[in-house]
Amino acid sequence: RVYARAPGDVIAAGAPLVDVLNPEWLGAQQEYLAVKATGDAALTQAAKQRLVLLGMPHAMVAQVEKSGQSMALQTITAPTGGLIAELMVRAGMMVAPGMTLARINGLGTVWLEAALPEAQAASIQPGQAVQARFPSLPGQVVNGRVAAVLPAANKDSRTLRVRIELPNTQGRLKAGLFAQVSMQGAPREALVLPAEAVIRTGKRALVYVVGGTGQYRPVE
Repeated sequence: RVYARAPGDVIAAGAPLVDVLNPEWLGAQQEYLAVKATGDAALTQAAKQRLVLLGMPHAMVAQVEKSGQSMALQTITAPTGGLIAELMVRAGMMVAPGMTLARINGLGTVWLEAALPEAQAASIQPGQAVQARFPSLPGQVVNGRVAAVLPAANKDSRTLRVRIELPNTQGRLKAGLFAQVSMQGAPREALVLPAEAVIRTGKRALVYVVGGTGQYRPVE
């Protein structure tokens, strides 16, 4: 049996995915309960150990032992919450050992890819702090870090792709969103002045500085 799931669904950890019928397990459980009814402790322990060796989960063995009834079905649940990327099972199909039933991408941490001008690539290092702002989250800043600077450059835009790791504990960040990224490089001192104070003559950019005597002098 396959529960009502489909690729693209977001599920929580522990959500049921499929119910699997294992005839070999069912027969071994019935044998264990029959041996247990005889009261022979050694044979009962051996039959119980056989259940474990067949791959039966300890929780399932304990439930059979407690209830005294065999369990025909095992419910396989999602080991982690996230997005179902692939679901490879259908109702009624046979499954083989080692078969992948589903592929789930966790959403607790997500990647953001930013385009970085190649001239700035040398100043960016993995682990560097990053601030991301999303139009879908007005007024909020998401703090992350640079996970990797990918080696291939875009030939048209002359940019490098930077992979940024962002926390997504509340699930607010979705695939396909756009973001504006600020990367915090090494701190440095810089002179800051209003843009309208700069006078551009065509050949030079000048500002006027007030001297100690109150006189103005142009400075490049």
